Amino acid sequence: MQVILIFLFSGLPTAHAEEVTVQAMPAAGDLNGDGQYEIVLKWDPSNAKDNSLDGLTDPCILDAYTLSGERLWRINLGINIRSGAHYTQFIVFDFDGDGKAEMMVKTAPGTKDGTGEYISMGPAASADHTADYHNAADAGGRVGRILRGPKYLTVFDGETGKELATAEYWPLRGRVNDWGDDYGNRVDRFNAAVAYVDGKRPTAIFQRGYYTRLTMAAWDWRDGELTRRWTFDSDESANRSYAGQGNHSVHIIDADNDGKHDIVTGSAVISSDGTGMHTSRMGHGDAAHCAHMFKGTATPQIYMCHESGGNGVSFRQANTGAMIFNIRKNDDVGRGCAAELDPAVPGFKFWASSGMGLYDATGKVIGDVPGSINHLIWWDGELSREMLDGNTITKWSVRNNRGTNLLTGSGTNSINGTKSNPVLQADLFGDWREEVILTAGSSALRVFTTTMPTTKRLVTLMHDPVYRVGIAWQNSSYNQPPHPGYYIASDMDFPPPELNVSVLGGEVSKAEDISSPQESVKPVAVLKNNVLNLSGEAGRTYSVSMYDLRGATVHKRDVTGPASLQLGPIVANGTFLLTVQSANKTLLLRKVNVTD
Repeated sequence: MQVILIFLFSGLPTAHAEEVTVQAMPAAGDLNGDGQYEIVLKWDPSNAKDNSLDGLTDPCILDAYTLSGERLWRINLGINIRSGAHYTQFIVFDFDGDGKAEMMVKTAPGTKDGTGEYISMGPAASADHTADYHNAADAGGRVGRILRGPKYLTVFDGETGKELATAEYWPLRGRVNDWGDDYGNRVDRFNAAVAYVDGKRPTAIFQRGYYTRLTMAAWDWRDGELTRRWTFDSDESANRSYAGQGNHSVHIIDADNDGKHDIVTGSAVISSDGTGMHTSRMGHGDAAHCAHMFKGTATPQIYMCHESGGNGVSFRQANTGAMIFNIRKNDDVGRGCAAELDPAVPGFKFWASSGMGLYDATGKVIGDVPGSINHLIWWDGELSREMLDGNTITKWSVRNNRGTNLLTGSGTNSINGTKSNPVLQADLFGDWREEVILTAGSSALRVFTTTMPTTKRLVTLMHDPVYRVGIAWQNSSYNQPPHPGYYIASDMDFPPPELNVSVLGGEVSKAEDISSPQESVKPVAVLKNNVLNLSGEAGRTYSVSMYDLRGATVHKRDVTGPASLQLGPIVANGTFLLTVQSANKTLLLRKVNVTD
């Protein structure tokens, strides 16, 4: 079962209008402070290039859309930012705590902000916006790379797209040869994330390089100032062992349970203070999972596959790097997954490509490799996860070695080629199950959300700090499934850990704010002309709204408790999103099916 929300875009960039294979990569954030997520979408044109390939590309475009498809702004990164999966990583997050998300991204001369003006702050004040820094043909005949000219880091206002601050990007490019090749492949490999490195407020992390030299910088946006908190560079003598220990993605976890976020590059962990924590020295890989994979342990684990050195797959402790198991394989093991798949066989399972088998947490083979080794999703109401591959979701039985299809998103596509990643997956609607976003050509996104009921009650995943920042780094190169900062599986303990979060403008909303909210809207299917009743607190004003699946408001009213908060009569059939808000806090979010 699924509900489909179709978001139509108000026009592609003119330079892209004739392209037929445009790839989109988004981030989610509340850009205007209305309590709803908006989508910032990166358009890569059909002539985008992997770093290993030469050739000119059209500009990379960043658009902001509401969930009803209205475009808020467009940022054109300009001729001096090359288009491709590894060049532009952007972070959408509320860095300064004003209730509205900002966006940080690498920029260059020629970048225009959301108001249509060239960036002009900090070092960009002296930029030559007419300059074209593409290289001419070199001795090898290679063209289309941008290996000279300045690069910046810019903060944009989430509501308008206006430039707020610009600084020089760190580290500078320097000599191309210092990054591992002579033609500009490795020097322009980037990742980005956001982390609570002080345990209190979000900091942006921008990484450059991972095949050889590995660097990153932590940036704060506070009180209208963009400042660099710390830097890490594997060229420094104390960090030599960290060179070449990065993946095509970056993960954020609290590795040592000190309340502060640490950065997993793949085979290495960088501490919250910018110092190296440890490295396995097993090198680069295309996939990794960082999560609490053992019940009852305070610190998480890291599972990843490796590209070379016969390292196969490794499973290690995040705080110390101690190896739990390492299964060797003289192949490029390109894909790997870790999750509980089947509540009949509790606990995390591990599998990978190249015929690596299905393993338990000791590395023992317990079954056949499942039918997908790409992505994971919480979909059907069980605490175990389903497999997400391309436009299909499959429930896997470990005991029977077979899967059951739960969704085929007809007419939709995934991204990243054989990686078959979703455009985005996230708990967008707040019932702890995850939505999945796929492309429908170059004119629409389709958002799929489950309608399967669940008896499990968890705080929305987006209130878990590790999961929330996991959504922010999804647009880095090859996105990987987000995991929360605590153990979720069919044998987990209840209640789960209390989350250390606060809501801007007030305390965290508790279930008591609305009496018996789950029971108030059960059953999920309600009859046409029924009235849903929710009991409110005395003196508190509630905004009760109902939206159709294109985001349009079909019912809205304000009621002051303790009177019954009546929604209805409901006069239309269909599936709707029901929200109840108080003081800009969403207290209840439910999907409601209305039938005759």
